[in-house]
Amino acid sequence: MRLAYGRFVHLGRKTVLPTWHRLRTGTEFSRAFRSGVRSGRRNVVLYTAENTEKTTQIGFIVSKAVGNAITRNSVKRRLRAFAASTTEQHPTGLLIAVRALPAAANASTEQLREDYEQALASCIAKLQARRDREEGSAS
Repeated sequence: MRLAYGRFVHLGRKTVLPTWHRLRTGTEFSRAFRSGVRSGRRNVVLYTAENTEKTTQIGFIVSKAVGNAITRNSVKRRLRAFAASTTEQHPTGLLIAVRALPAAANASTEQLREDYEQALASCIAKLQARRDREEGSAS
């Protein structure tokens, strides 16, 4: 079943992040790392930058330090599911790179969700504070 623009595409049991919501190139990830803000928690680190007037894009970095392929894919699947709510709440304007830390392999889904949501809220607050400072200095 395909859902409306800005939502995940459901194919059978799989939840697939649509192409327009994916960070895929090194350049896109670099923009999130270099021009954005960072917020870390026990299980994840989020890098978030503004992507003005464009669709929110999300990418995942899960290194071999997290575990074997099965473990890494499990962590990615859970993070991808959390990203669904992000694309619904913020359909445009963000570049988000999510780095899973080795502790994510043993984290429960609730712990991982809590860390993701707290880090995202912190990044969005930092972006807003940066925007307010820039507007204040421009006046």
